[in-house]
Amino acid sequence: MDTGITAINDRVKEDSVFVAALRAEMEKVIIGQKYLIDRLIVGLLANGHVLLEGVPGLAKTLSVKTLAAAMSTSFQRIQFTPDLLPADLIGTLVYSPKDGTFTTKKGPVFANIILADEINRAPAKVQSALLEAMQERQVTIGQETFRLPEPFLVLATENPIEQEGTYPLPEAQVDRFMLKLKITYPKLDEERRILDAMSVTDKKFSVTPVVRPEAILRARKVVDEIYVDDKIKDYVLSIVFATREPETYKLQIKDYIRYGASPRATIYLTLAAKAFAFLQGRGYVTPQDIKSIAPDVLRHRILISYEAEAEELTADDIIARMLNELPVP
Repeated sequence: MDTGITAINDRVKEDSVFVAALRAEMEKVIIGQKYLIDRLIVGLLANGHVLLEGVPGLAKTLSVKTLAAAMSTSFQRIQFTPDLLPADLIGTLVYSPKDGTFTTKKGPVFANIILADEINRAPAKVQSALLEAMQERQVTIGQETFRLPEPFLVLATENPIEQEGTYPLPEAQVDRFMLKLKITYPKLDEERRILDAMSVTDKKFSVTPVVRPEAILRARKVVDEIYVDDKIKDYVLSIVFATREPETYKLQIKDYIRYGASPRATIYLTLAAKAFAFLQGRGYVTPQDIKSIAPDVLRHRILISYEAEAEELTADDIIARMLNELPVP
């Protein structure tokens, strides 16, 4: 087993060379926000979509655009608005009166990186148009089904404080995001650097593509091979099951959770932890990898109760309590 892990470690070191270049290219534009940059790369490596939540002005949209610019891939930004239609996303059939036939006009979803900007500003029927694309990497238009390009990644942003003109995301939609990131304000020294760099009327950002799609797909194969010990798998299961049956694990949080995490959480937590280990240059997953990535995988999969809201507890508070009290292998 040690020989196998050594071999995987060597492959990780060999195929993760592009990560440093990708980080460096993004940091030319994005000041601070190491957490955001790392989690975007985790989503990219783990083939999982990412939902970014934060107040306006925290560089959510800019981060996604910079990530896309640093890769030799196609990119589409879709501004979600209340009058958007499903056909505006996936495409439609166009009738030709000349010969009486229909031709397929593909929508902007046929790109490698999709920025769904302010996704909660469109109604549920539009958000649901993304379900097939996000889960099955395909789109059905009329009677025909089309495969989406690889890699395919949906990076969506939403604003938590503006309620006017917004729609809650359907649970089926939210559950298809591997990670939900809570973007916070920069530190004082970081904001000073932002001030020095951005306080000009003509902002020009020069981002060079440093990663090709083949490198991402090759890295994903290495991520699949990263070793996860049986004890780590049991730890993942205990975390997810504790959101459903907290009393089994002697956790006093049952009254705070209406619904626990789905089986998709088990899969995504393991995959994201593998990608996180890859970023650290390791060919195996540690318990700390699980603890580091668990809040991002679970915060949008736990529905808190009215009791939790009355006590001003968030999903993050409940997850932190679980991680602190559950035994670590």
